[in-house]
Amino acid sequence: YNKSAAPEGERRVYGRPAPQGQSGERSFAKPAYGKPIYNKSVTPEGERRVYGRPASQGQSGERSFGKPAYGRPAFNQGPAAQRSFGRDTYGSNAAPTQNQERFGRPSFKGTGSEGKPFDRLSQPRPAFQRPGAIRPSFNRSSATRTDFRRQGTNQGSPHSDSSLSADARKSAMLVLNRVLLESGFASLSLDEHFDKVNLSQRDKRLCTRIVYLTLENLNRLDFALDNLLEDPERVEKRVRNILRLSAAQILLLDRVPDSAAVNEAVKLVRELGLEDLTGLVNGVLRNLIRSKEEIKWPTKADGLEYYHIMHSLPMWYIQKVIDEYGAEEGEKILSYRKDDHHMTIRFNPLRINEDKFEELLSKKTWKSQKGMMPGAFYVTGVSDIAADIDFMDGLFSIQGEGSMMAAEAVQPKLGAQVLDTCAAPGGKSAYLAEMMQGTGRVQAWDIYEHRVELIKAMTERLRHYNIRPAMRDALVYREQLEGLMDCVLIDAPCTGTGVMDEKPDLRHHLDEKSLKELTEIQSRLLDTCSRYVRTGGTLVYSTCSILHQENAQQVEAFLASHSEFSMDTLPDAIPQSLREHTGEYGLQLLPYRDQVEGFYIARMKRK
Repeated sequence: YNKSAAPEGERRVYGRPAPQGQSGERSFAKPAYGKPIYNKSVTPEGERRVYGRPASQGQSGERSFGKPAYGRPAFNQGPAAQRSFGRDTYGSNAAPTQNQERFGRPSFKGTGSEGKPFDRLSQPRPAFQRPGAIRPSFNRSSATRTDFRRQGTNQGSPHSDSSLSADARKSAMLVLNRVLLESGFASLSLDEHFDKVNLSQRDKRLCTRIVYLTLENLNRLDFALDNLLEDPERVEKRVRNILRLSAAQILLLDRVPDSAAVNEAVKLVRELGLEDLTGLVNGVLRNLIRSKEEIKWPTKADGLEYYHIMHSLPMWYIQKVIDEYGAEEGEKILSYRKDDHHMTIRFNPLRINEDKFEELLSKKTWKSQKGMMPGAFYVTGVSDIAADIDFMDGLFSIQGEGSMMAAEAVQPKLGAQVLDTCAAPGGKSAYLAEMMQGTGRVQAWDIYEHRVELIKAMTERLRHYNIRPAMRDALVYREQLEGLMDCVLIDAPCTGTGVMDEKPDLRHHLDEKSLKELTEIQSRLLDTCSRYVRTGGTLVYSTCSILHQENAQQVEAFLASHSEFSMDTLPDAIPQSLREHTGEYGLQLLPYRDQVEGFYIARMKRK
């Protein structure tokens, strides 16, 4: 925690003298950001407490700075609205691969020795070295980066932008290489890169924007470039990514001079030590500038090829959406692009009421308006929300409304025993804890230790001490819990097709084999965790997918083999305009229609 020695040799913490007895030393060898600190505060009687209970033997509770633990969150606590996709880290500190991360978040097939995504026995337990492998770090939350992206623009039209600096371009190249050449994911790769370099906030925004813009339009950019290359497949892969980044500036940004895009691309190739290819890059990009008005883009008359090129979607996914939703609605789903990239936050009702929170928002430089869900607000103009003092103090959380609705569907009573089986990073667990007004228990499980640490950090920030984080494999049946839970929430691992507009890199990781493996996991989770629901209790199954195979078909199959469960109505807290779309086996939210993430929610009752 920035414990440097002052010139006089005095220990300092955040530039201030450390409190009495706090030398700034760490009690373990890992970096400070690698381990969230528990709420070890000193009570008036001098008794040490952890989560409101006396600390166990050996827990001194010493802090390295003079604030209570809840006053400063663990660095790697990201918003619940931004989902974790179980990706490997960017850099040498290896954390779990995308195949190892699965419970509660989309998960995909890896490459090479990473092998089978869901073979738990073959995958080593990840070293807890970089929490950033799971969620963007606190000072660079993914929701913050959502604000970095273009505002109010549509694919296919020029986007105004400030000029890209050389540092922003170079960073964008390195991140894109990570995403496309090493199976990384954009949000995590950006976070890891920003941890390693000293970029201004402006350059971070520009870097994030050009990376997302390139990934959103990757197939379209390749279509334009391939017509100018004799053999596109033989182009050095890093050089191809430089061409893609430069083509995005030339074709999709109207305030970046074409000549600057070309010159900077040549410099990047030269920095890679590929001097022989500078002529190729210069020639291709200058030809692109001359011919960009004459490119014959695919039209809707070209069928699936149009969506594949113009919207950068996998062919199998396009076909599946059209088969499941029909040509008319399928076209709306496939063509949708979110124009308003606001951030959604909700106040913590255990710390502040709505009137006070609105007053608090009015004093900030952000623009805000009320959302659809109770307690939700849309905010824009945020540059680094995780550094906001009120966020750090736990007065509000960052969470998408689709995620809120999934938690709202549980409807736990005061004092209830609740199980959130796939909980990390903890947004829904927090929502449930608040619904119970700090009473009862929320058992928040996740399969990996470092993900559980994220839940603990969130719990400390919000001061929700009725949450009990635990490292548990939800596929392993626990006989002692049979019939003990009032409510069970299964926020199952899925393809994430409902949030692709916010996470364009998912377009390039989806494959049909992963879908089959995920549906098997989902079915097993339902079979196992439903056994913990008591008679008369509630089971909620949720995903952030729009594919029937992961959603309604899963619930239909489950009910057919579990006659002790039946469908139950969704609560009134979910807007009527959305509940009216509920089908026989649950509610499917669609981004183009409902202006929220594409969540699926099914509420069931044990007879």
